[in-house]
Amino acid sequence: QVQLVESGGGLVQPGGSLGLSCAASGSSFTINAMGWYRQAPGKQRELVATLANGGITNYKDSVKGRFTISRDFAKNTVYLQMNTLKPDDTAVYFCYARARTRYENDYWGQGTQVTVSS
Repeated sequence: QVQLVESGGGLVQPGGSLGLSCAASGSSFTINAMGWYRQAPGKQRELVATLANGGITNYKDSVKGRFTISRDFAKNTVYLQMNTLKPDDTAVYFCYARARTRYENDYWGQGTQVTVSS
């Protein structure tokens, strides 16, 4: 099993910045990709950004140029720097990892609230 522990999030005014981090832990696992999804009230969970081992990134169109995903491969940690935040970015943000133990599976963090409001 792989455990994901998120930190960061909170309340920020429109135009402000926040950073999220997520560390993966467990035994005998290999991470193939990490990233972030979000879910706003009444909406489906959606991809925000992912970063695969080969360095390939994938961003939701509406966050391109504002959000930056990065990884510390040695620490099995993924970061999301969010700039120029908008009220529409308000959601619970979930850390994601695709990792192989005996088999490859998707793992999720518990979620952290990001609220953009004046």
